[in-house]
Amino acid sequence: MTTLRKTDIAGTVTWLGQVPPGSGTDVGTIRARARTAVMAGFDGFDGDSHCGATRPSCVRVKLLHPQGTEIRNTRQLSILSAEDCGAIADAMGLDWLNPEWLGASMVVTGIPDFTHIPPGSRLQTGAGTTLTIDLENEPCNWPGKEIEADRPGFGKAFRRAAEGRRGVTAWVERPGPVALGDAIQLYVPTQRAWQPDTRG
Repeated sequence: MTTLRKTDIAGTVTWLGQVPPGSGTDVGTIRARARTAVMAGFDGFDGDSHCGATRPSCVRVKLLHPQGTEIRNTRQLSILSAEDCGAIADAMGLDWLNPEWLGASMVVTGIPDFTHIPPGSRLQTGAGTTLTIDLENEPCNWPGKEIEADRPGFGKAFRRAAEGRRGVTAWVERPGPVALGDAIQLYVPTQRAWQPDTRG
């Protein structure tokens, strides 16, 4: 019995990027560099600053761990949909939202309501490269700073415009290549939505 269900939804990889080593919020830039192909290893995209089996905990998990605690790295990748990027750009009054500004690892098209894919879902290429969705990626101020550097006057609008559209974080379950134009199949967990009884 499988715990995942293959959907009839397959997207296409439209953008790939790497955030160079030495980048990050501690040095003031999350800007990614566009790539035509990458190799995904167990630690993430080779050569990316987010690569690694572990990472220091951040504010996103402060309810669980003191900031800076070494934890499993389930934020190896930042994946967005072209549709969500278009909606963010429209809300900001921009003609285009450059994924480099967002520190994106990948942009896909053709998967509806992408930001709200259930945690634990898989994205798999024809080569078998498999990415596991961790959580929705909440908007922060860092992309706004990158946007402001290139498009003055627009950066502050990012955080509100990106609510519910910022994509997901993910980690590599099965290594392999990823290239522009690759089809990427969506698998979702078979479990029903959580319905806790909170009446006491």
